[in-house]
Amino acid sequence: MTIPAFYFDGKTSRKYAVFLTVEDDTAYLTGDIDRQCPIGQLRVSERLNRAARKVTFPDGAYLEVQDNPAFNDLLAATRHRDSLVVRIQQNWRATLAALAALVAVVVLGYIYLLPAAANLIAKSLPVAVDRQIGQGTLEFLDRHMLAPTKLPAARREALIRRFRALTSPPEQWPQYQILFRHSKIGPNAFALPSGDIVLTDEIVLLLQDDDAIMGVLAHELGHLHERHLMRRLIQSSAIGAAATVLFGDVSAVIANIPTVLLDMKYSRDAEREADDYAIAMFKANGMSRAALASVFEKLGGHESGGKREDGKETDKAGGAAGMAAYLSSHPSSAERVQRILQAP
Repeated sequence: MTIPAFYFDGKTSRKYAVFLTVEDDTAYLTGDIDRQCPIGQLRVSERLNRAARKVTFPDGAYLEVQDNPAFNDLLAATRHRDSLVVRIQQNWRATLAALAALVAVVVLGYIYLLPAAANLIAKSLPVAVDRQIGQGTLEFLDRHMLAPTKLPAARREALIRRFRALTSPPEQWPQYQILFRHSKIGPNAFALPSGDIVLTDEIVLLLQDDDAIMGVLAHELGHLHERHLMRRLIQSSAIGAAATVLFGDVSAVIANIPTVLLDMKYSRDAEREADDYAIAMFKANGMSRAALASVFEKLGGHESGGKREDGKETDKAGGAAGMAAYLSSHPSSAERVQRILQAP
């Protein structure tokens, strides 16, 4: 079988008219160029609709074959097989299966692999990185979301003293400081990577119970202990986080702080870990977990459209519309209350 083709030496643009034949596993060129080469050393391009097929020699020279049907017959006669990738590309069923597998890998990686990797990276980073990331965060919040506290100094000091007098769970007590702010978004509390636990005036006024406020602080301390916000930041900027580990540049992670803080949503597992820390803290101090459960009972008014789970209207001083940030975790208040009260 003889097939016409064009030969290029790979060094110039000159085109040579040649004829290709194959005998005894050797390709022969005749015409403007005489050349031979074992077919095992040749690379054949994949099939792409009606595009000319390309045969590349070891030195970079190549053929362009215009007669695809005849060339396909020649390939079949020499028992040539396309690579697995090419065969998959030419089979629509295999292509759909590969696409489904890719989607499954991406989804499972996002759900399971990315959180696990974020947890590993967060625990590998020194606490100093958390401090560096948290340095400018409070300034950002003070400019856009918070205002100076209006709670009396004596009230603030009393809450701080009471919390500091509590015994920590068996785990190591993370470093922290409690800050009070007046909030533009209603009752809220959150912990920054720097160790700052921000408690808003609105949540103090809503709860009206020091034991319940201790529960809020213990819950936020649990987030600090597990470095949940750091893990969330890493998940939100996976590439930047990897660069942080490799090169020590935290700018990519810092850039994601405002976005994450404005959408403060932890996973079910993260919220349960923080709840468990608070439960352990209450147990270590002989405190009734009913006070901890009451936090979510009162804040649960947001979930029922402005009414508490007992059917009563939410305390307007609490600002039900502002509870979304604190209740943005996935577990419902009813579920968390039940879990807190039934924990061993």
